[in-house]
Amino acid sequence: MTFTFVSNYINHHQIPLCEALYRELGENFTFIQTMPMEEERVAMGWRVEVHSLPYVQCLYEEEYECLKKIAESDVVLFGWTGREDIVASRLALGKTTMRVSERLYREGQWRAVSPRGLAAKYQEHIKYRRQNVCMLCAGAYAASDFHLIRAYPGKLFCWGYFTAFRTYSREQLAARKAQDGALHIVWAGRFIPLKHPEYVVRLAEALQDRGFSFRMHMLGDGELEPEIRRNVQTLGLAEAFQFYGYTKPEQVRDVMEKCHIHLFTSNYLEGWGAVVNEGMNSGCVEVVDAQVGAAPYLIRHGENGLVYPKDSYEKMEALVIDLFENWDARKAMGWAAYETIRDMWNAEHAAAELLRFSKGLLQGEIVPAKEGPLSAAPILRP
Repeated sequence: MTFTFVSNYINHHQIPLCEALYRELGENFTFIQTMPMEEERVAMGWRVEVHSLPYVQCLYEEEYECLKKIAESDVVLFGWTGREDIVASRLALGKTTMRVSERLYREGQWRAVSPRGLAAKYQEHIKYRRQNVCMLCAGAYAASDFHLIRAYPGKLFCWGYFTAFRTYSREQLAARKAQDGALHIVWAGRFIPLKHPEYVVRLAEALQDRGFSFRMHMLGDGELEPEIRRNVQTLGLAEAFQFYGYTKPEQVRDVMEKCHIHLFTSNYLEGWGAVVNEGMNSGCVEVVDAQVGAAPYLIRHGENGLVYPKDSYEKMEALVIDLFENWDARKAMGWAAYETIRDMWNAEHAAAELLRFSKGLLQGEIVPAKEGPLSAAPILRP
C-alpha cells in the first residue's frame, strides 16, 4: 500500500506520526509539504530541516513529481494544504482519500448560515459526501461542525495530534517530580488573550492567600507577557514564579517532568492543544478548559485529569484548590494520564490504526476502532 500525507508543512507535532508510518511503509510513505513554514512559526522553534527527512517532498520544489504521487497513491490523507485544487483533483478521480481537520466554525456555528461560506464548504466537503472519503476530526468539536453541514455522513472519526512520546516507569516518573514540599504547576503557551495567562496570576494569588506552598512555571512569550510579569511583581508573587520566555519543545517537556500539575487555560479557539498530550505524557495532573479540542478525547474527568466549563476561572480555581487540599488522594491521576498516552493516544498506535483503517477503505469497508484514534467521532456540541 502506498500512503501519502499532504499538508502545509511538517512540524514537531506531525513528525512522530510520520516516523511511525515510515517505519511501517518505508518508501511507500511520503509527506508532501505544500509551502514553506511561516516566519512566526520558525521564530517559535518549529523549524524542521525537511531535506533531512527521507519521506518529505516539497510541492513547491517538485510539483510534477508530487502531483503524480498524489494521483497514484493508494491512499492520500489531506491536512490543510492551502491548495484546494490538488485536493479536488484527487477527489475527482474517485480514489480512496481521507481528510483531517480541526473545527470549521471555532468562532460560532452561526457562521454556517452564510451562503458564501456554505458554497465554499459544498465544494470542499459536501460535494463528495457519497464518495470513498472520510474525515478525521482533530478535536472533539470538529465532528459537530461537519455534521451541521451534512458532510461525511457516517464517516467522521476521532483524530488529533500525537507528540513525541517519552517512556518512564512509575517509579522513574515519580522520582522526576519536584521533592521540595511544594506543588509545582506548569503553564506553557503563547501569552495571548485566547490562552488566558492572566488566570495563572489570579490562581497564584488565591493559593498564596490560603497559605499553600507552590511554584508556578510559565513557559512562552507573547503580547501579554510584560503585563503578566508586572502583575506578578505588583502582587508580591515574584518568589513563587519562574518565567522561561521562549522555550524549545524538548525543554518544555523537561520542565513538565518535574511539575505535578499542568494548567491549560485556552478557550474555544484552541482547536486541539498538543501541550495537553505532553503534560499527560509527563505524568502531570491536567486541569483543562473543556472547550479545548483535546479535552473530551483525552481526559476522563476525575480519572486521568480534570476539566472545567467554558472559561470559568472560578471552577478552575476550585479544582486546583481541591488538588492542593487532597493531593495524596488525587495525584494518581497523573499516572493515569501517562497511561492514556502510553496505551492509546500516541503516534505508534495512531499509525497502526490509520493503516488498518486504510486497508479496509481500499476494500470498500469502514471499520472504526473501538476507542481512541479512528473510533467513530461523537457529535459533541461546542
